Amino acid sequence: MRIAIIVEGQTEKAFLPSVRDFLKVRLSGRMPKLDALPCDGRIPTGDKLKRIVGRLLDSRRDPADAVIALTDVYTGSTPPEFADAAEAKRKMRDWVGDDERFHPHAAQYDFEAWLLSYWSEIQKLAGHNRAAPGSLPEQVNHDNPPAHRIKEIFRAGSRGKAYVKPRDASRILRGKDLLVSAQACPELKAFLNTILGLCDADVIA
Repeated sequence: MRIAIIVEGQTEKAFLPSVRDFLKVRLSGRMPKLDALPCDGRIPTGDKLKRIVGRLLDSRRDPADAVIALTDVYTGSTPPEFADAAEAKRKMRDWVGDDERFHPHAAQYDFEAWLLSYWSEIQKLAGHNRAAPGSLPEQVNHDNPPAHRIKEIFRAGSRGKAYVKPRDASRILRGKDLLVSAQACPELKAFLNTILGLCDADVIA
């Protein structure tokens, strides 16, 4: 099983190693080949996304059995391109078309929402005791998205370092069970369940 995952470049470095660790425990003997396709900045939209997905699925040399596209809802554009994860997934589906091998997913509102469940680790790395921004990570929204919240605590902390996504997200997630975040973040759970389902494994309840 080869699954291609289209992500923005920093997310690939910061997040996919933890995804692989999570899956290895649950997919012993049937771990898929996860091939990341990192993009420079946000993932493509419109016809460009459709062409990339088509090339991955229909490659003569090494076709993917499935393609996942993972975007942030918050892309920094003004006005926002997506109102929420549901709209982001719907638009990607519309762009690519009705191919059951394509699976659109979105982080609500950005990838860093999936880090907020590990706030005590964020506090430790930042050197600051600022309170967590609520108990529902995926409801931290466009007005002050999760990435901004993490940047703020790092900026205010005693360690004197700015938040750097590939470096610090990996440190936040190191040794952590992604199930903790998946239970608090429906969009993360859906993303992981897509991979588990493609491998005919038990999904997260």
